[in-house]
Amino acid sequence: MPGGGFCKLPGGSVVVAIGLPSPAEDGANVRFLVHAANRARALTRLRNLGLRSVYLRGNAEPPTPDEITAVLHHPDGLLWRSAPGAAQELWHPAGTLPKAPAARA
Repeated sequence: MPGGGFCKLPGGSVVVAIGLPSPAEDGANVRFLVHAANRARALTRLRNLGLRSVYLRGNAEPPTPDEITAVLHHPDGLLWRSAPGAAQELWHPAGTLPKAPAARA
């Protein structure tokens, strides 16, 4: 099961971090960061990207302070990175997420 967690900010909003399999089906994992008014809205934003079965169970892997800073300073409030452990890879906006290959007829 993918790990994830959340952090409630002093203003009442939350930052949700969740690791999921890549939509490009290349076997890689992707870590998403979402800034929203509450956890339900954060997960809805991910579902609207096409990630339909996104659930946050527990708080095993909450966002780090660096991740919180990254998502708060981005205008969209929704970022992803394919290799969470690699410090060299930068965060990407949600619009650059690779799409899943089309199903063959």
